[in-house]
Amino acid sequence: MFEAARTILKQLFLKPATNKFPAKYAPASTIGFLDSVAKGELKMVPPVTVPPGFRGKIALNKAKCTGCRLCIEVCPTGAIEFIPEEKKVKIFVSRCCFCAQCVEICPPKVLSMTEEFLLASYDKYADELVVVDSGELPGAEKEPDAGAVEKPAEQS
Repeated sequence: MFEAARTILKQLFLKPATNKFPAKYAPASTIGFLDSVAKGELKMVPPVTVPPGFRGKIALNKAKCTGCRLCIEVCPTGAIEFIPEEKKVKIFVSRCCFCAQCVEICPPKVLSMTEEFLLASYDKYADELVVVDSGELPGAEKEPDAGAVEKPAEQS
């Protein structure tokens, strides 16, 4: 009992380990709030910096997905489903636990974790919470154009 009381007293004087919500009042829609911030209509209070290695909303480059389904096999929450007609996957962010196991196992590296973290919504199947295609992934290496001919380096 003494140990518990000592821990509680110690924690009273520690700084919070989390960031405050980046708006003075919670908005009706976080997506609308983020859109307003992007347009410059609103500002985040305070601006939230994302630490390195942060695991936010998952992104998918659908064009490069091979449909191997390894991500589905390792997903502990069943957040990833296979679309048989397209031989591709879709991800339900509301089910995701942000463990990044799918990112690590993906052979063609078409999945990545973004810095997006304001994902709350009243509808767990809202368009912004179902990832079907995010396009080119942030930080992805560009592949050379298949039709381009590479010139040999000139020798001096």
